[in-house]
Amino acid sequence: MAKSKSAYFCQSCGYESPKWLGQCPSCKQWNSFVEEVISPASSRVPEWRSTAPSTAADKRTNKAAIIHEIVYSEEQRIRTPDKEFNRVLGGGIVPGSMVLIGGEPGIGKSTLMLQLALSLPAVKTLYISGEESEQQIKMRAERLSQSSKANCYILTESSTQHIFKQIEVVKPDVVVIDSIQTLHSSQIESAPGSVSQVRECTAELLRFAKETNTPVLIVGHITKDGAIAGPKVLEHMVDTVLQFEGDRNHVYRILRSVKNRFGSSSELGIYEMQGSGLREVSNPSEIMLSQRESPVSGVAVAAMLEGVRPLMIEVQALVSNSAFGTPQRTATGFDSKRLSMLLAVLEKRFGFRLSAQDVFLNIAGGLRVEDPAIDLAVIAALISSQQDIPLPPQVTFAGEVGLSGEIRAVNRIEQRIAEAEKLGFDGIFISKYNVKGLDAKKYNIAIRPMATLENLFNALFG
Repeated sequence: MAKSKSAYFCQSCGYESPKWLGQCPSCKQWNSFVEEVISPASSRVPEWRSTAPSTAADKRTNKAAIIHEIVYSEEQRIRTPDKEFNRVLGGGIVPGSMVLIGGEPGIGKSTLMLQLALSLPAVKTLYISGEESEQQIKMRAERLSQSSKANCYILTESSTQHIFKQIEVVKPDVVVIDSIQTLHSSQIESAPGSVSQVRECTAELLRFAKETNTPVLIVGHITKDGAIAGPKVLEHMVDTVLQFEGDRNHVYRILRSVKNRFGSSSELGIYEMQGSGLREVSNPSEIMLSQRESPVSGVAVAAMLEGVRPLMIEVQALVSNSAFGTPQRTATGFDSKRLSMLLAVLEKRFGFRLSAQDVFLNIAGGLRVEDPAIDLAVIAALISSQQDIPLPPQVTFAGEVGLSGEIRAVNRIEQRIAEAEKLGFDGIFISKYNVKGLDAKKYNIAIRPMATLENLFNALFG
């Protein structure tokens, strides 16, 4: 019998070392190395192969083929009743794919996965949980009010060997794992959730998904830094990585695509958390905008894009005199460094004395945005608050601001204008460099092209 050996693994990034190190050479984390026992490679038999019967396909060897001779047929995706989930995945679940879903504790990952499993009556689903009992899952299913017609099997198990035996019995069309950090393989002599266990269990599930053409959905925990717990190779192994995020103080949740081999990696799905589960938000622009009877200074509406989806969001700014020597700069849902840059442009290029004033910026609805087209709305809200002059009602903004004060063009301006028109806005301020090739006559909305911020201030504040 071969003698087992041990190695040291970084719990942050999965770096392997034959001896203990104080600092990881890969991710530079301190005191992150833990000793784990490694079984000899010759004695390791994959859990999926150890339970599956031997077939002729197991003994075949793959040969190189010229790419134009490979026969390709378009995959028939599994379309779920959840349109937001289908949108983020690129049109549905691809057979044989592996999807990893991460998010904060309590954000709704298990609810989303169970709701998805219960909403597919024509698809046999196996929901595997290593965190909850069958009674607890049944309780949640009753709350979701979808368990009566569901073709969903529940398995509470954490051993991959037992899981693959049950998969052989049930023969599901879709497998859901909640969560990958609770699984353990008998091939690795370490605790569940360790780097070696997460990597080995993921490799076994990946092999099963590709060989049986069965999609596997995996829930993953995240660290205090917001990264998915386990080795970084976990995200490289899977086909799709989704991030489920949101603010605990808001009812809205965002499903964001981070990596997707079968679709766009910048898509977005929005849900509303209710007592009966997660509800799809088909038109998020309407819920992101506040309804006010009278105009208020410091409020502007931005026409932004998340992936290929146009959104109208409300930008709120408050500029007040600082009571201390060092003024505050606070941004919620917006990059604080970019806010500092925009404030520097206003002070250097246009003489606004903001260095002695507190500046607070908030993106309404709990969203976090990265689209540079929101710059123009942020500038308009800041000056509106400082001058205490409300912006014109039913006007929106779409433009990036450069360091010299110019308004730069943004992509997909037609979609932004069409969304603003659909929601009843009267006008939209854009860069004059977006006007080229734009057919303004087909829109029933006033398009106001601007070259610099000086032109914008003259149009808004006179």
